[in-house]
Amino acid sequence: MADITRWPIIACVALLVASATAACDTEAQYAPSLPPAAGFRVDDGVLKLWTGTPCRGVTGMTLIFDSGTAKSTEQVWSAPRPGVSLERMDLLGTAAQGSASDSAEPLQVKKPLPADYDWTKADSIVFYVDGPRANGARGDVDQVLTESARHPSRSYLFGQAGWMDASDVQRENQKSFLTICTPDPE
Repeated sequence: MADITRWPIIACVALLVASATAACDTEAQYAPSLPPAAGFRVDDGVLKLWTGTPCRGVTGMTLIFDSGTAKSTEQVWSAPRPGVSLERMDLLGTAAQGSASDSAEPLQVKKPLPADYDWTKADSIVFYVDGPRANGARGDVDQVLTESARHPSRSYLFGQAGWMDASDVQRENQKSFLTICTPDPE
């Protein structure tokens, strides 16, 4: 009789352990099936962006340096609806603030970086757009700064995917990574 009363307790403990283990999924529920990436490079001291494929209907974009740390600093751009098309843009540097390519209404800086902020001292870049369905992307500032001069001017660093030009992006997008505005193939 004592053995019979233990089975419900053992079954409940096993169910509790199974539930707790299933709840520890390390993937975000809506994470894309491939790592998202945007391209960055530095030319003549100017941080440049290439989304890899056009992002249409962009009403805002945000660039965050050292995201998630006490040093986190951001710059925010905006554009009126219906938004603009964004593919390549000069972000920061000695040149004038960039504008979106192929757009009648360029993105305008809504929240600038602090006047004394030196983005070249940051560790990381996080970039995302508002408007179209898109994923954010992360980059390594030191890698972009130190390796840009070693790569042709049409090549950009796409995170872990590496340095890519247009033919590389076309070949690898949806295979080894996703450009930020490419829908997830799954």
